[in-house]
Amino acid sequence: MTDPTAKTLLITGASRGIGRATALLAARKGWSVAINYRSDKAMAEDTAAQVRNAGAGAEVFQGDVAVSGDVARVFDGALAAFGQLDGVVVNAGIVADALPLAEMSDARLRKMIDTNVLGAMYCAREAAKCLPRAMTEPSASLVFLSSAAARLGSPFEYVDYAASKGAIDTLTIGLSKELAAQNIRVNAVRPGLSETEIHASGGQPDRAQRVGQNVPFGRPGTADEVAEAVLWLCGEGASYTTGALIDVAGGR
Repeated sequence: MTDPTAKTLLITGASRGIGRATALLAARKGWSVAINYRSDKAMAEDTAAQVRNAGAGAEVFQGDVAVSGDVARVFDGALAAFGQLDGVVVNAGIVADALPLAEMSDARLRKMIDTNVLGAMYCAREAAKCLPRAMTEPSASLVFLSSAAARLGSPFEYVDYAASKGAIDTLTIGLSKELAAQNIRVNAVRPGLSETEIHASGGQPDRAQRVGQNVPFGRPGTADEVAEAVLWLCGEGASYTTGALIDVAGGR
């Protein structure tokens, strides 16, 4: 018998880090997962294999969230594969080398906004088209991955990244009101310092362990700990939660 609580999620940037951890946790709940990736096909396929090994459905879709046509194609593919989406996790994002704003190039700033802000908006636009359902049905869920950087500012390192995540917080609040009547809950999780590959992409592979000593908990968080919050927001346990910005930041 089909589990009536089982869901189908689309997760962007699911080949690594928090996206991958969210996909694997969803699989352990029996939820099917549409796995989006931009360039690392091998890791995306490995994530899908682990989802299937857990007994859940998985399909892989390549696409760059900064390209609106790619986003539409990924959503179309996921809908064709699964018939319906119950949740979308907008996780794909980038960071760059630590620099003060005065030294950041036009190309860097444009890429940051194109990926982290426009990319999130492209995904949210597609989600707003495919997630609406009757108020008598279980609600759909749209979850953004923001960052504690949105309130900390990340001075001298990533103010462009922090600004892009501040935009995500505002988008979350606005869309939660805009989509509530269509039975779509919109929330964001703001991870703090977490042990993921994103630090290496920003040129500081040891940053999580180094800075983690200054977090009140005395350590960085893990992708699995963030995934727990994301999956709670996707589930019916959060059925009356919308417009929330949930910090998973160890008190920082």
